[in-house]
Amino acid sequence: MTKYKEVKEYLKNNQSVWLITGVAGFIGSNLLESLLAANQKVVGLDNFDTGYQHNIDQAIKGAEKLTKKSLRDNFKFIKGDIRKLEECQQACNGVDYVLHQAALGSVPRSIEDPINTNKANIDGFLNILVAAKNSKVKQFVYAASSSTYGDDSSLPKVENKIGDPLSPYAVTKLVNELYAKVFAKTYGFNTIGLRYFNIFGKRQDPNGAYAAVIPKWTESLISGLEVFVNGDGDTSRDFCYIENVIQMNLLAAMTENPQAVNQVYNVAVGDCTSLNSLYKIIAKLLNMNLKSGIIQKISYRNFRVGDIQHSQADISKAKDLLNYQPTHKIEQGLEETIAWYIQNHKENAI
Repeated sequence: MTKYKEVKEYLKNNQSVWLITGVAGFIGSNLLESLLAANQKVVGLDNFDTGYQHNIDQAIKGAEKLTKKSLRDNFKFIKGDIRKLEECQQACNGVDYVLHQAALGSVPRSIEDPINTNKANIDGFLNILVAAKNSKVKQFVYAASSSTYGDDSSLPKVENKIGDPLSPYAVTKLVNELYAKVFAKTYGFNTIGLRYFNIFGKRQDPNGAYAAVIPKWTESLISGLEVFVNGDGDTSRDFCYIENVIQMNLLAAMTENPQAVNQVYNVAVGDCTSLNSLYKIIAKLLNMNLKSGIIQKISYRNFRVGDIQHSQADISKAKDLLNYQPTHKIEQGLEETIAWYIQNHKENAI
């Protein structure tokens, strides 16, 4: 199997058991929906610190709508915490593949609360890594982060060149990669890390102090609220739609290329979009899709501590070793995302 199309076809005809940690979160629930729709059995682990039951319910409903089948029997949920080894061991029992998404995200959150960020992202990572090794899972894929590039100013970001971390969150994600390397060398346990770059899509939480920019702005504009930009708006990011993330997780889990394992990969599209440009795209799409249009209110404020000015990924390694081909660039991804937020606006109301 070398291409994503072949992976999806294989999954439909060969059922395995997958563990998704953080299954009630944005990325975890989208992975759940995709795997259930592909005829897979899924174990989900979450403690609902940052995830929601309605994400799980919507994911199952979405998969059932796609397949026109009842799929609830293919999903087992464990309310548990990755900070507890025994609960990780329970979740890994009988599992073929692990997609580890659970973490306490957000650079600002980690600056305000480094201790709990460390407990979830380092202690929790080590627990699930040990449990997966002990259960002899076939492949362990984990959510790494573009924050690992730290103060390295070169663009685009290449996997083998990183700087010093700029936040406790970045430290935890770097430590995850170091543990993964050690487990490969010491125990022969294979892993693949995915450095996510500003992921967006349906079910991303627009609420709270640590909400990501796309859902936050979208819901604010729909609600007629002011949008705040940190800095002058020239800050740029490599925004990556959730479908590209699903592709990378499945390609990584199912790869048969021995050179592809025990590696980290950028998960992005290789583009660079400023916050000012992002705002214009979101506003345009909302005005096209809302009968009443939107009232544009935008304010600029100080840069946040720990933020970097520009971020763009080189995705050639993922293309070469995993045959990754992103299907959605930012505008196409935003079209689908904004349609979902408009449809679900009352549930997401700020």
